[in-house]
Amino acid sequence: MGAFLVIVSFPKLVDLHLLPYNIQPDNNLQEKADNHANQTAGITKNVQLNVVSGVTQAVDKVRGAVVGVSNIQSTSFWSDQEQDQEETAGTGSGVIYKKEGGKAYVVTNNHVVEGANKLEVSLADGTKLPAKLRGADIWSDLAVLEIDGKKVKSVAQFGNSDNLKPGEPVIAIGNPLGPTFSGSVTEGIISGLGRTIPVDLNQDGIVDWQAEVIQTDAAINPGNSGGALVNIEGQVIGINSMKIAQQAVEGIGLAIPINSAKPIIDDLEKFGEVKRPYMGVDLKSVNEIPAYYQQEALKLPKDVNYGAAIREVVPNSPAAKAGLRELDVIVEMDGKQIKDVVDLRKYLYNNKKIGDKLKIKFYRNGKLKETTLKLTGESL
Repeated sequence: MGAFLVIVSFPKLVDLHLLPYNIQPDNNLQEKADNHANQTAGITKNVQLNVVSGVTQAVDKVRGAVVGVSNIQSTSFWSDQEQDQEETAGTGSGVIYKKEGGKAYVVTNNHVVEGANKLEVSLADGTKLPAKLRGADIWSDLAVLEIDGKKVKSVAQFGNSDNLKPGEPVIAIGNPLGPTFSGSVTEGIISGLGRTIPVDLNQDGIVDWQAEVIQTDAAINPGNSGGALVNIEGQVIGINSMKIAQQAVEGIGLAIPINSAKPIIDDLEKFGEVKRPYMGVDLKSVNEIPAYYQQEALKLPKDVNYGAAIREVVPNSPAAKAGLRELDVIVEMDGKQIKDVVDLRKYLYNNKKIGDKLKIKFYRNGKLKETTLKLTGESL
């Protein structure tokens, strides 16, 4: 009888708060019981997760500054067509790096904009804007575009590519295969630094330049060119440029180090071209000249099979003023041996500035001579 009275009176005592302690339902127990019941009944419950990592934060920081670039060219399908038609000849990516005076500036690759009649930039939100080419440089494969800055909301921050380490995580952001995959993100690591890739600029089978690039295994596909290679802090440390596309090769993507790109970007934005030192010579590598002509025409000593042979000297140029002539063979600059034309260009562009003096050793008629010239600012 006593137990019956306790059971009947207990709920009333709880409602009147007459007990010396509080009784609260255990919601966790109820949730566990519900989950167990759902699992028993075969019911799947959706769980929402807010995943935040260093990678997602880096992507969020820079993704809005990565844009698409469309190369629009004129085409005519029929010879009697009155007016040429315009169509997109190629697409690539770009990075908004500056917003100033109502304008925004985009860095991309030269090969993305080459041959364009018109250029169009697609912002991350899909807005399309006409773009003006401020300048392009075939040697570095960089170009700078100008767009209206009103709708630009995000600007990328440049990092320091000199501080990169092999194995460091990086993220590639761009538009592989065009607008369908715009803003694609791939992750990888720094596979190598200071890689040197031979480049044939005029497709004549002769190497014109050695591009120094960052190697990464982050997937870089057609359309990624000009996009951002980003560190874990969301800073741009490279401009994606190319990949090695061979059947036996996988995961070798290449990017231009941002520290090498920054002075070129500045020149393209300000002057429309890169201000490089100028000698005023037309050159050919000695190793590309048959041995017979090395001896008969250049009159080089038999143990000298390297250097850059002068084919022509521009009148009143620094080379002409320094006394250099046709058939002279440059073998040394400022004490550094010059093996070929690529070696000469690399030393000149990477180590000298307009107005600098340059000491040259060269062979003329089999005799080693020396001269000094003062570099000016025309194009080599």
